[in-house]
Parts: sequence; C-alpha cells; structure tokens
Amino acid sequence: MTTEIITKILFMIAVIDPLGSVPVYLEATKDFDEKYKKKIAIRASIVAFFILLFFILMGQLILEGMAVSLDAFQISGGVILFLFALTMIFGEGKPESEKHSIKDYKHVTIFPVAIPSIASPGAIMAVVLMTDNHLYNIQEQTVTVILVLFVVILTMLLLLAANMVQKRVGEYGITVISKIMGLILAAYAVQSILSGLRDFFVVLR
Repeated sequence: MTTEIITKILFMIAVIDPLGSVPVYLEATKDFDEKYKKKIAIRASIVAFFILLFFILMGQLILEGMAVSLDAFQISGGVILFLFALTMIFGEGKPESEKHSIKDYKHVTIFPVAIPSIASPGAIMAVVLMTDNHLYNIQEQTVTVILVLFVVILTMLLLLAANMVQKRVGEYGITVISKIMGLILAAYAVQSILSGLRDFFVVLR
C-alpha cells in the first residue's frame, strides 16, 4: 500500500509538474506586489484543486453518459497523456508555452496559473483514470483525492516561494526537471494504452 501511494504521488507530481508552474506564476504576477502575489498563488491552487475534484467526481459519469467504454477511455486517455508528455519532452517546455499565453494580467489567477499550469489537460485526464469506478473502490478513490490535494498544496508552497526556487534551481534546471517528468508520464501513458488494448481484445474473445 505504501509503495502504491508513493507511486501515485510521483505520478501526480509528474503530471501537475509543480516546478514547471513557477516560471509561469512569476511571469503572470510580475506586475503585482508581494501581498497580491501570495493571494494569486493560494486562490489559483484552490481553483485548480476544485477543477480536478470536479473531474474526479463527474468525469467518468460524463463519459459513460456518452456511451464511451472503459477500454476506449483508457486508450484515448493514454494517447492524450502520451501526446502531452511529448510536448513536455520535445516542445519548448511547459513554462515557456504557458508564459506566451498570458494576455490579461488582471485575470491570471484562473488563466494561466490555475488552468492550464496546475490543472492541466494531462492532470485532468490522469485523475479521471486514477479514480475509475470499475477499477477502484471508494477508499482507494478517497486516497487519490487526498494525494491530489497534497500535490496541489505542494505546488502552492512552491509558488509562494517562487522567487527563491527560481534563484536556486534556475529556469534551465526547471526545464530539465519538466522533461524528466514528461518521460515518466510518457511511460505511464504507454502502459495505459497497452492495458486498454489488452482488455479490449480479451472482451472480444
């Protein structure tokens, strides 16, 4: 159980990429004073958690209402996560791509800090996969919610200490870590695709 929890924490860290959110946050809040910067970090983290919580509770119901099978969802989710991981590995990187999307510094709490920096498409897909009603019981899903909250709080703490983090690690170091997280995420995505294909062909037999 302990190993499983550690694996889930590492996976959520890879998907949410807390360090990768630091440059995005610093760019988005550069025109604000320290007091307002802290408010943005806290509010953005709260908003991101509730977005992820919504998809944990409702994501599967929405998909099942559209008559999407579990196997199809697992395969498509794996493909999306894999493509997301590729952008982390080969693209210009999460920080740069999201910093370019900043248009209005008055609404940065929601976009791009909460979405898509913390509650990214990859993170949304991941939490739905990790709380599948057919694979996990209520207790396991509750543990996942707690772990998601833990990683979001970790992200919030990093944002609150963003200036110090950037000075210690540097943007180059943050980019390297983001690419390593992308590699871990790619491996999980491939495993998800293979599991979905295996279960699909088993059903066909």
